[in-house]
Amino acid sequence: MSNTQIISVINQKGGVGKTTTVINLAAGLAQIGKKILVIDLDPQGNATTGLGLENAENSNDTIYGVLNGVKSISEVIKRTQFENLDLITSNVDLSGLEVETAGDNNRAFILKDKLTLYLKDSDTNYAYVLIDCPPSLSLLTVMALVSSNSLVVPLQAEFFALEGVTQLMKTIERIKINLNPDLKIRGILLTMYDKRNKLSTQVEKEARDYFSKQVYTTVIPRNVRLSEAPSHGLPVLIYDKNCPGSKSYFNFRDEFITQEKSIESAA
Repeated sequence: MSNTQIISVINQKGGVGKTTTVINLAAGLAQIGKKILVIDLDPQGNATTGLGLENAENSNDTIYGVLNGVKSISEVIKRTQFENLDLITSNVDLSGLEVETAGDNNRAFILKDKLTLYLKDSDTNYAYVLIDCPPSLSLLTVMALVSSNSLVVPLQAEFFALEGVTQLMKTIERIKINLNPDLKIRGILLTMYDKRNKLSTQVEKEARDYFSKQVYTTVIPRNVRLSEAPSHGLPVLIYDKNCPGSKSYFNFRDEFITQEKSIESAA
């Protein structure tokens, strides 16, 4: 059986840096020789375009084709232009899946079953599968939570952010009780941080007080280059590796790897 770690990057609120985190963590890990598969599970397909691929017009060649039973995972994996980094793309048709699977009592497990089958039989040795979740607590998010070993939660340093994450934690607890008892929160990543803004400092303090060691030491600043990079189909780590956003994501990648080592030694 594969030792691949399946990690969802999740927050039901939009615009918190989920996709940016997926793309740059994937690129950072790929650069140090880890083989990565990104699954774009958001109908908006931002991870797809952010990694330089197009939202396929033929939706059967996407994660939607896998979840509606037309394709297997091995048939829809696409190479990106970056070494060690593969992608399963998404497009807007994915948004219809909830209605289409309404009669399937087992639908929360579709993604998990397909991934388990693929990872068991495949000779492609992915170190990590990173799932970019949609900004809602929908069926797609539940599918991701059921499939994952652990979660990374981006938390924007803004008003009401902690309220949203508290709501998300309740959902995660429900999933653990009913569908995936082994699910863990790997860490909370503070994003869109502005050190000149008192509110950012306040949100950071509250998050660290409330969630303690679950909050990563690294914080991701507000940075123009972070917003520009996806329009060029590049992770910011490659678009401008010296900007503050890149430096923070390199730090996050290193902290993530250090955390992996401590998880392994504790096991």
